[in-house]
Amino acid sequence: MSDHYQKLSQQLKLEVWPSVYLFKFIMPNDSDLIRKVIQNFDKDAIVTSSSSKTAKYIAISIKQMMMNSDIVIEKYKQISKLKGVISL
Repeated sequence: MSDHYQKLSQQLKLEVWPSVYLFKFIMPNDSDLIRKVIQNFDKDAIVTSSSSKTAKYIAISIKQMMMNSDIVIEKYKQISKLKGVISL
């Protein structure tokens, strides 16, 4: 596990699980890429988005009930495989 994921894992271990977790991503405003990100989450996840001033980029926030911190880390790892997506 990289240092980034280890640090996040340590922070998440302090939370009470299960809990609603807020994922945030920035990516090019590409409908296929947006769809791929959203497909990694349950249908009942709450998705909100905001475009940049020029609409070249989009910020996506996704709230979903997560059972534990390990699942949160796995979601971030899945999304990190998508080119152009930045996790916040």
